[in-house]
Formats: sequence, structure tokens, C-alpha cells
Amino acid sequence: MKRIIDNKHPLAIRWFHWVNFPLLGIMIWSGLLIYWAYHPYKIQVGDWVLVKFFPDWLFIALKLRRRLAEGMAWHFVFMWLFMLNGLFYVGYTWLSGEWRYLIPDRHSFREAWDVVLHDLGIRKIAPLQTKYNAAQKIAYSGVILMGLGSLLTGLAIYKPIQFAWVTWLFGGYTSARVIHFALTMGYLLFFVVHILQVIRAGWNNFRSMVAGFDVIDYGNTGQSERTDA
Repeated sequence: MKRIIDNKHPLAIRWFHWVNFPLLGIMIWSGLLIYWAYHPYKIQVGDWVLVKFFPDWLFIALKLRRRLAEGMAWHFVFMWLFMLNGLFYVGYTWLSGEWRYLIPDRHSFREAWDVVLHDLGIRKIAPLQTKYNAAQKIAYSGVILMGLGSLLTGLAIYKPIQFAWVTWLFGGYTSARVIHFALTMGYLLFFVVHILQVIRAGWNNFRSMVAGFDVIDYGNTGQSERTDA
């Protein structure tokens, strides 16, 4: 037997989610236009370069070269929209009480490991969850902190004199730029994992973020089968 559960994700949460998706995409794209002008970051052992962020061929293939001014213009305009959407999201979750579903508790890190084991197929029984499981709570709360970190480090490298105290807080201009870049890589990693989890969870979970309702299948055992991503 199936039953529809209305308002799994409130309309405001869905709006913030879908507005943030293109905003973050534009921020990353425009950031690459800026990064082209000076892209020194890489992982290497001695003289052996393991990973270079990003190689020249990628800038050429994506036509990102010689567009520094364009990238800065896009980046600094959409920075404000990204910030406002984040502020409205945090404000709404606080006033509506949605934060209670998102904030990890003292058991979350241990329970998140069980979620990882289940997703990898090592643990057969899915951990119990409410609206979000422990891994989701950590990930979603972490992304909010990452957004704050991106804003502050962005200001530190955009206006290092006017926001000298912010630049100092992150260890100077060079350090702030490294952190800003690392946070961007974190968004890309989060995006990949998030999409894979959405695909794994299936259509019912995706629909709940679009339409707001969930369908619970009680089957023959009387137990609900729910997935979230």
C-alpha cells in the first residue's frame, strides 16, 4: 500500500535549493575564468606532479583563456546573489525550525559511518533516519559553513586592504586564496557525490525536491521504505 506524504520539503527549501544550483554553477565557472590568469595549484611529490588544478588544455577546451575581466564581473555580481540566497536559507531554517532536521548531534559522526558502509554495500541493514540521515546532516551543514567560508575568503582576496582583518583571519592573502580554491574543489566533490546519491535513491526522492511530496510504500510487511539524498 502506498501513501502520499505532503510537504516533505517546504516550498521555501525547494526554492533555495534550486536557486542555489545555477548560482553556484555560475560562481564556479566565473571563478575558473579568474583562476586562468594565475593557476599554480597542484599536488606533487618531489618533481612528479600528480594532479594539476587545472591543466592548460582544459582552459583551452572550455575557452576560458583571456577572459579575466569578464570572469571578475560575473563573479562579483553573482557573489551577492549567492550570499543573499544563503542568508535567506539560513534565516528560514532557523525561524521555521527546519534546522532541527539538519544540525548533527553527538551521535551523527558514528551513525554517518554506518550510512557510508550501507551505501558501499558492506552493511546490509540501512541505518534508521528521520528526514535526513546522519551523513546528510553533516554534509548539508558543512556546505552551509563552506558557503560562509567562500564569502569571507572571497572578500579577503577581492579587497585585502579594505577587509584587512578578514585577510588576517585567514592567514594572509595567499592563504585565503588557497582556502577559497579548496572550498571550490569541495563544492565540486559535494556535487558529484550528491548527484550519484540522487540517482541511487531514485525518482521518488528527486520528485520530493521538485514537487514537495513523498510516496511511502508500506509493502506487505507494514514497514515504510524511504530514501533521501
